[in-house]
Amino acid sequence: MTTPTLDLDVDGPAAPPRSNGELVFAEPWQGRAFGLTMALVDRGAISYDAFRERLIARIASWERTHPDGKDFSYYRCWLEALEDELDEHDLVGAAELTARSAEFAVRPAGHDHGHEHPHEHPGESGQNGEHAHGHH
Repeated sequence: MTTPTLDLDVDGPAAPPRSNGELVFAEPWQGRAFGLTMALVDRGAISYDAFRERLIARIASWERTHPDGKDFSYYRCWLEALEDELDEHDLVGAAELTARSAEFAVRPAGHDHGHEHPHEHPGESGQNGEHAHGHH
C-alpha cells in the first residue's frame, strides 16, 4: 500500500517559507502547527484543499489590513486557518482553543522540557551531558 503524498505549494500565497528548498520554522510552535495540520490531513480529519483555501483567505485578510506588509507571520495565518478548520469540523471549539491557548501562554519557556537527556541547549556548555546552569 502506498501512502499518498501531499504537494505543498512552492509559489503563491499558500507556499510555506523555505530556505534551499527546505521548510523553515522560526519558532518551535510553527513546526508543531505544521505537523499537527499534516497529521490531521493524513488521518482524513480535515481536507488539505479546504485548509489551503482558509490559509489563502487568512493571508489575504491580513494583507488587506496591513498594506505595508510589516510584521507578517505566515505561520500565524497558518495557525488561524487551522483553528478555523478545527472549529468548523467540531474537533476543537473556538472557546476551548482560547482557553487552552491562555493556559499555555502563562507557562514558562521550557516548562515541558526536562534535562534528563544527552544534548546541550543553545548557550550552554558542559561536558558529559552536564549543563552550564547546573542541571542534569
